Order: sequence, then structure tokens, then C-alpha cells
Amino acid sequence: MRAMVFNRLCAPDSKLGCLEWLETTAIPGMPDGVSHDHLLRTLDALMERSEQVQAQVAKQLRPMLDQHLSVVFYDLTTVRIHGEGKVKDDIRRHGLNKETGGIARQFVLGVVQSADGLPLMHTVHAGNMAETKTLKGMLSEVLARFAVERVIIVADRGLLSLDNVAELTRLADESERKLQFILAVPARRYSELGLTMDTLTFDNGLAEGTFAGHRLVVAHDPVRAAEQSAKRRARIGELEMLADKLAAKLDAQDDGVSEKGRKATDRGAYARFQRAVADAALTRFIQADYQAERFSFAINEQAITSAERFDGKLVLLSNVPDYSPSQIVERYKSLADIERGFRVLKSDIEIAPVYHRLPNRIRAHALICFLALTLHRVMRMRLKASGNKASPGKTLEILRRIQRHRATIGNKSFSGLSKTTPEQLELFEALKLPKPSKSPL
Repeated sequence: MRAMVFNRLCAPDSKLGCLEWLETTAIPGMPDGVSHDHLLRTLDALMERSEQVQAQVAKQLRPMLDQHLSVVFYDLTTVRIHGEGKVKDDIRRHGLNKETGGIARQFVLGVVQSADGLPLMHTVHAGNMAETKTLKGMLSEVLARFAVERVIIVADRGLLSLDNVAELTRLADESERKLQFILAVPARRYSELGLTMDTLTFDNGLAEGTFAGHRLVVAHDPVRAAEQSAKRRARIGELEMLADKLAAKLDAQDDGVSEKGRKATDRGAYARFQRAVADAALTRFIQADYQAERFSFAINEQAITSAERFDGKLVLLSNVPDYSPSQIVERYKSLADIERGFRVLKSDIEIAPVYHRLPNRIRAHALICFLALTLHRVMRMRLKASGNKASPGKTLEILRRIQRHRATIGNKSFSGLSKTTPEQLELFEALKLPKPSKSPL
């Protein structure tokens, strides 16, 4: 298990690739003759003990958390997965993949992170699981594993519905500990905020009101608002030019002037124009009139004006009573760090694509990668605390240059380390790790 976690952290590869990596890597206590079957059986054994392993990880992390107040960030990502055929309780499902933007076979990975950027726990769901349905179960796990007095959950737009806000409130009422939240309101619910927005007064770009019985905090950036409005108007202008071009071609054809190629039709113009509008995600603002005999369309100026009211605005819902509006916004913007964690999972640790079929092996693979991410973040925290500006990736690259050499002369064997540089020794000190020993493994 250590070998697979270290491999993900240092040189991520498949299980067979991990075996090749082990041939040139010295890990204290690693037995000889590790096989592919050993690694697969380790994944199976890991899932049999998954709860114990994760409980021990939580135990190690608890001292790093504020027991009176813990702000946790929660988000989900999708992980591409390969393999055909069906298995029992298969979690490989087709869903909208965040990486490709299209439909892919995948599973959904949730990560809970502390305010200091430390991964606390993860969840694995089927690839077609709705994001809103994962929130309650995740919070129950956090409360069970971490005995903090007060939890403030910060989550993104896809995780909010009025139903799960009600679930959060009920959990808070049932628990002796305080459970609070800061959630971004999804754009699809903006239409419900119309009257509330009209009553808000902005001071230094911040305003506060009430929505659905909770605090509504809105941050406004006028520069970004102008950019968003201008960009939308420009895209609509481009589509109007396309429509004029299609209409001109149809009019010319009616006058007997035809171009090379297939004959243009009003129905074909409708289809091409509507496809372009859909690709630009502007169907709310531009509608082609399918009932008209001739190709035509309309611009919904009211919808554009309504959308512009929310340009440059971040709309948050919260029940945290003692945070100022600026603190609520600041906490939400810190959620971006969990996105960086997902990028580490998908780039440095290479969690995807996954080639396992069995659900428990997929979960074990996710746990191995999560443990590697935890080590990556602990490295980052220790480097930052020591004032060292090296990233975890750069640190591993520098320390990878340390080599253990072994030579055999007759019946005698000799081993030793390459000379360590001051830079490498400084990194060991920053990471609070013992310097490499020159004694044989």
C-alpha cells in the first residue's frame, strides 16, 4: 500500500508501471518479489479495512483542526473510467464529465478539505449521481469523524437546493454541535431573487438581504459586470450577423440567385441557427420562430436586461450569524483551493483514467490517490510554514536526485547514498523528516 501511495505521489503509473518503478526505487522495509497480484490483493484488503484506515487518517489530522470552529470546504469532480461489461453494484456510469465537457463513463469523487487546505475525507459515488444528493451524507460523516463543536460547510453552486438547505438545518437542530453553511446560489435560481435584489443597497461592493429564511450576501464587481455584459452582447451580435447571412442567402435564392452546393431552405436555416445559439448557451435570449413560414428570430431584451442585473455578482446563502458579509465572501472564495486539489489529483497524481472494473477496486484506487493527495498537502503546509518557496512537485523533483548505489565485489556487497546537497538537506528540515541514512536498507 505504501508503494502504491508513494508511486502516485512521485511517478504516477498503472499497477504494472508501479512494479517497474519499484525496480529502481528504494523503500525501507519493502519485500522483494512484489507482483501484480500482490498489488491487486492489497486493493481488496484495503477495502476490507477502509473504515479503519480512514479513521486512523482522521485521527492523525484532528490535532491540526480547531476543535471549537472548523470551516470545511466540499466539492465534487468527475473521474473518467474505462472498461466494458456489467458488474454487480457497478459505479461506472455515464454522466456529464467536467474535464471533457461531454458525456463519459465515470465515477464522482467528493473531497472535504479544511480551511488550511488539508484534505479531511473523500467520498465515491456513481457517475450519474446528482451533486445535491451527496451533501447530507458527507456532512454526517464529517460530524462522525471530527469532534469539532461547530462546522461551517462551504460548497459551490451545484450542491445547493432548497431541499438540502432544509436538510442541513434539520441536522443542525438534531445535533448538539452547531452545523452551518455558506453556499453559492446557482444561476438557475436567480430569477427567484428579482424582488430581493431590488431592495439591496451596496456598500463597497457588498450587500445583504434575506432569502428562504437565510442570510443572502451579494458581492458586486462593476468591472467584471461590464465585461460579462459586453461579452454577452458581442456573442448575440455575432449570432445576429449569422442570421442576417442566412436570411440574405434565402432572399437571394428567392430572387433566382443561387450559390453552389445544396439548395438552402428555411427549415435548414432554422436548424443551423438554433444549433449555433445552443452552442453559445444563449437560448434564453434568442429564439427562432419555428411557426413562421420564412426564417426569422427574436431577441428577448427583457431576458438580457434581467441577466445583466446579475453580471459581476456573487450570490451566497448562509446561516452563519457571526460572520460579516466580507468574511462570508472571503470564505467562499477560498473554495478555489479545493479546485487546485482536484488539479493535483488529475495532473500530479493522475487519478484518471481508471481501468479497474470492480466497484471496490475503484474505491480502493480512489483511496490510494486521496492518501497521496493528503501527503502532497501536508508537504505544502510544512514547506509554507518553514518559509520555503518550493512546491511539493519541485521538492520531489529535487529529492529524487538522491540515489542509493549498491555494488558487489566477490562475496561482499557495499551500498551508500549519493552526496546530498545543502538544498536537499534544507528540504528535509522543512518537511520535518530525518535526513537519509547511509546505512543499508
